[in-house]
Amino acid sequence: MSSLDELFISKNAIAIPDVIANVADVRAQIERGTWTRYPLVDRGSYAYQTPELPDVIATMVRAAEAIRRRPQEVVEARLLKLVPGDYLLAHHDRRHDGLELALDLSQAAIPGVEIHYRQLGEVYFAFGGPPGAMAIVERDKSVICNHTYVSKLHRGASIVRLMVRLRTLFKQP
Repeated sequence: MSSLDELFISKNAIAIPDVIANVADVRAQIERGTWTRYPLVDRGSYAYQTPELPDVIATMVRAAEAIRRRPQEVVEARLLKLVPGDYLLAHHDRRHDGLELALDLSQAAIPGVEIHYRQLGEVYFAFGGPPGAMAIVERDKSVICNHTYVSKLHRGASIVRLMVRLRTLFKQP
């Protein structure tokens, strides 16, 4: 990859460590909620729930606004849980314009279990934690993502991610 490619990518996707410090507390709160299994295995195998985490989401949005220097509005938020054997395929991804935030709320990172962001079929950004870290990815209709397979060799492990989609607010003069 050339330095020009790296510069382009760094403006469109970034990982920030330690966005939240209390990952265990947030996980405990999440586990009190009800997980629903996604039913279409040709698109993905995972569990999801609607988050009841306004403070965590607000922290994520503030971090994105500090980097982008523009106010942002939450469009959608969803918790994803992947256990051994789970995945999300790229053709399951809904395309949109705006920022996507991915906060890792797992107990521990699992090497190779990542979110892949692709443009024209090529992975240009991969995010796989560690817990408490967040990715900020600028998306448009040409960007798709997938969550890689969690190997069954990782018994008892789970990957939990809070996915938040934002749109930029422009102040009127």
